[in-house]
Amino acid sequence: MRLQYPSNIKIVSIPCTGKVDLIHLLSSFEKGADGVYVLGCLERECRYEKGNLRARKRVEQAQKILESIGIGGERVQMYNLSSSEAPRFVRFANEMTEKIKEMGPNPIKIAMQKKAA
Repeated sequence: MRLQYPSNIKIVSIPCTGKVDLIHLLSSFEKGADGVYVLGCLERECRYEKGNLRARKRVEQAQKILESIGIGGERVQMYNLSSSEAPRFVRFANEMTEKIKEMGPNPIKIAMQKKAA
C-alpha cells in the first residue's frame, strides 16, 4: 500500500533529529519555506539517546524566535513517531500542510517577492 502525502513537502533525511540545528530551521524560512516540521523517533527511544530531545529544544527555540519577529512560531513543529507508522506520517504531513495554508505564505518570502518586483 502506497500512502499519499502532499506533493509540496520536501523531505530531508538525516541520521538523527539531534543533528537539526537552529540555523537549519531558521534558514529554511529565509530560503522561502512556508513551514518546517521535524519528525523524530519516539521520545526515550532515540538510538543516540537524546537526539530527539535536543531537536525538540531547538524547535522550541525556533518557535520563539519566529514568533518574536512576526513570522509565527506555529510554522515550525516537531512530531514523534516510529519508522513503522507511515499512516501517522501522512496524518502529520496533512495536518501541517493545512495549518500552513491557514496561516498563508511566509512573510519573508512575500517581502522578498515585493523587493524583486
